[in-house]
Amino acid sequence: MGISEIKQPVYDLHCHSTASDGLLSPFELIDEADARGVLYLALTDHDTLGGLEAARAAVSDKALSLINGVELTCTWQRHCIHVLGLGFDADSSCFKPYLARLDALRLERAERIARKLEQKRLPNLLQEALAIAAGGQIGRPHFAAALINAGIVETAQEAFERFLGRNKAGDVKVDWPNIEEAVSVVKAAGGLSAIAHPTKYNLTFTKIRQLCDDFKSMGGDGLEISYPGVIPDHTRELQRIASQRGLLVSGGSDFHSNNNRWSALGRFPPLPIGEGHLLHALNVIL
Repeated sequence: MGISEIKQPVYDLHCHSTASDGLLSPFELIDEADARGVLYLALTDHDTLGGLEAARAAVSDKALSLINGVELTCTWQRHCIHVLGLGFDADSSCFKPYLARLDALRLERAERIARKLEQKRLPNLLQEALAIAAGGQIGRPHFAAALINAGIVETAQEAFERFLGRNKAGDVKVDWPNIEEAVSVVKAAGGLSAIAHPTKYNLTFTKIRQLCDDFKSMGGDGLEISYPGVIPDHTRELQRIASQRGLLVSGGSDFHSNNNRWSALGRFPPLPIGEGHLLHALNVIL
């Protein structure tokens, strides 16, 4: 059967908790997913597996099946790209040095963001941003929250428009690992990898095709083609790209917060499961 011929169960293969830049704890996230009828959930925090143990404990009395996940930050041709890792062994030793490197890069970036914002005559927000991250992977959303707490902006959107978005003071470039390293570490841990939200990198479709060619040649497995904000024509083109290259397809909400109604858990354009779907390849019980 093709992917359009099998009814879609409720799943979500892309979401975030307080272990990175989400607003719900892993426990709260699992409760929310269960309440929304999600049956298969991958917790894919940015560059950390820190929320998986708590999430695993939280599903013990739920009908929900948890899939180990992560969203790794990497580079391809100087573009910052995100790669989803799914279904891997979370105890694999290969993750430890890789994630420690990412953790150090994120902290270094946070320090540079704080200095850049100070140069704009803002207060030093590093400690406030770290406190908001509360031990999770620090990112620009934590600085957005710090700017709100300081009364400098009213919303996260304003924070990004004025200080943190593309080409703004807080848009600090980082020498992330290359995409081949991200694919390799997921594969070494026994997982499958997929390019996350490919239309969100300011790439032309010609570039996206090149990215997918390289990704496939490196041993990458899939392409996320259904997510909030993607338009139907783009989904169809992404599905064509995946099919031509033998890549599995995937879908997810990229959930961070209940404040964003368009990215509720389990909410993204329908993408039925079949043999060409990444969830099917993970051999979960469907």
